[in-house]
Amino acid sequence: MQPLSDRSNPLIRAFPAELASDAEAVLAVMPDSQLRPHGWFSVTVAGRQVLIPERLYSDEPPTDAVASLSSRQQQLLHCLYSRHCDGMVRQRHLEKFVGSTEPWVVPFVVQLVGEYVLELLVVIRDELRDLAAPGTCGHLAYGQFLVDNPAFFARTQRRVVSYWNCNYRHAYASFQGYPGCTILDLLRSAASDRAGRPWPNLAPAAARADGYC
Repeated sequence: MQPLSDRSNPLIRAFPAELASDAEAVLAVMPDSQLRPHGWFSVTVAGRQVLIPERLYSDEPPTDAVASLSSRQQQLLHCLYSRHCDGMVRQRHLEKFVGSTEPWVVPFVVQLVGEYVLELLVVIRDELRDLAAPGTCGHLAYGQFLVDNPAFFARTQRRVVSYWNCNYRHAYASFQGYPGCTILDLLRSAASDRAGRPWPNLAPAAARADGYC
């Protein structure tokens, strides 16, 4: 297990500073790993910069250890394990928090949108179907995050198109039928409303029209 109190652990910085104590409690139940988290990406959450790992290698903690955490702490844990190197682990934990509209949850969901595991996209698409409804908590939370992180969202859009083109065109001849396209439409709707202007659609024009890049 991790030390009971270690604010030097970089995983603390995956969440806003006011959640540091909760993050410490989460780290205390996470098994040690011989491999350090790999890669990091920086985004802004509610005006605060956070640093989230690209990949995490720790084994999952025992069920009783997770149960000992508060509801918020469990959400933090699920967010961290959505960065795990095993796609099935990522999906298992994503399903536990994808319905949350806490601002610090949003970047973990959006990061998975730009990854290659189709099953994750289906989970996100199904959960975020109401995101296009103005005034909802999710619409506001995602819209604010995307407006605050335009470069991150641009990269996510390009990744969605790239993974479809490389891996899934045999299953989805048209980009419009691909789950990632549906999610991007929902996200752009939230960003557009928050920004007060149409948000750029970075899918290639041909991909939007007939499914070819």
